[in-house]
Amino acid sequence: MRRWTVLVTALALVGAIGCSSDRRSTGASAASSAGASTSSGSTNTASNGTALGASSKNPCGVSGASAGDVTHVMWIWMENHNAGDVLSNPDAPFENQLKDECGSSTTYESVGSPSLPNYIGATAGDTFGIHDDAAPTAHRLTADNLFRQARTAGLESKSYEDAMDSPCSLAGSGTYAVKHNPAAYFFGGDDHKACTHDNVALGTINSGPLSDDLRLDALPEFSFITPDLCNDTHDCPVATGDKFLAELVPAILDSATYRSGSLVVFIVWDEPTPMPLLVIAPSVKPGTTASTPFSHYSLLRTTEEILGFPLLAKANDAASMRAAYGI
Repeated sequence: MRRWTVLVTALALVGAIGCSSDRRSTGASAASSAGASTSSGSTNTASNGTALGASSKNPCGVSGASAGDVTHVMWIWMENHNAGDVLSNPDAPFENQLKDECGSSTTYESVGSPSLPNYIGATAGDTFGIHDDAAPTAHRLTADNLFRQARTAGLESKSYEDAMDSPCSLAGSGTYAVKHNPAAYFFGGDDHKACTHDNVALGTINSGPLSDDLRLDALPEFSFITPDLCNDTHDCPVATGDKFLAELVPAILDSATYRSGSLVVFIVWDEPTPMPLLVIAPSVKPGTTASTPFSHYSLLRTTEEILGFPLLAKANDAASMRAAYGI
């Protein structure tokens, strides 16, 4: 497993870089958090209505943070564990810390089985009858999808794929699983051409595409992060995934984009129902738990609402998560 050692100097540089102002801000402020329960948490003083006090040490419940500030969405996908395997598990101290500090759910639902239909459903609003984990050569999809929606709107999306050896690789190799890389399955319009430059290796916290984007305050409006087969706990224990997240997530939360209040991070599991869900944003009240049984279609709907996109397919009928978590 890669060792994601956070460099103090790198974080200091990130903190010094101001959040860029030329990214489009869309979406209305979320309604009150109906269907959710919250516990009180400490907040930092913010200035000018932005969550400048947000950080890995104070990720959620930040004074001055507003749902309307969120303009960037990041998904981190984990694998093959239900809620009871992770939340309240002593082998997952970091994930349970995030549950207490931010938002969570223990009733999150898959939309298919095995892995691939869940990744496709979350990014296109339908599983298209897929019931296997076959490679893109077997499933060349032309349907509209979240990655294309971002390009159509003039925004950026990027997938950061752990252990992938070349951009938009269409075949699994080593601990890289193409079945966990949904952008590689879309071939309509300019989808595949875009994939070859927007679908990149994850790298490490010290070097590589994600490290560079965090350091330069250049995160795309939509980010999709896929850990490798060990780090996502597909082939390795829950403790391994927790350690991976404990090294990755703080670097994200100490980035200028997150500290400004403009980024929400969703950590989701593909299957089996019910899975854990973690929702991290400065505007999320610590300890928020949602009673609504959200699904991968809810994740898509919520992301499209935040970024101002039309709703795709079954996202139209899914429950939004914005009100429940204040994002």
